[in-house]
Amino acid sequence: MQFSKSTDYALHALIHLAHSEHRQNVGIKELAAALGVSESYLSKIMSKLRQDGIVRAVPGVNGGYELAWPAEQITFLDVIQVIEGRQQLFECSNLNSQQHRMLAEEKASQTDRDCHGQSECLVKRVMDGAEQHLYQYLREHTIQSVLDAASKDCRHAVNKK
Repeated sequence: MQFSKSTDYALHALIHLAHSEHRQNVGIKELAAALGVSESYLSKIMSKLRQDGIVRAVPGVNGGYELAWPAEQITFLDVIQVIEGRQQLFECSNLNSQQHRMLAEEKASQTDRDCHGQSECLVKRVMDGAEQHLYQYLREHTIQSVLDAASKDCRHAVNKK
């Protein structure tokens, strides 16, 4: 599994906006320059984030973008789902395979005869568990948690000197 460059830029843009909160909003030109990406490409990403309510567009000459929510409420999962979509990561393609039927029959013979014919993909069960762990981890990390970690790392480095 690999996330797109758009997700990378979206997360970095949000971190930049959160770090620049004292100015309230950041123009697309400044944001694109800070991230090293074209304004048109970043505008498409920011438009998705705006449509989902994660950022607000501030109109006018001194306009730009600002966070619509506090940085501690914007999770990595929120951003990834906006940019990548909200589909499942794994889909069982062998539900009707000979191997799957054989495993299902073996399982049924060892437990209850009523299970015969139950069509649960055993591989999908494992993959769904992994997906849930990943989603939980991404839910626990917010834009603010990245800023807090960076600040802590900086303080630690200064104290070592």
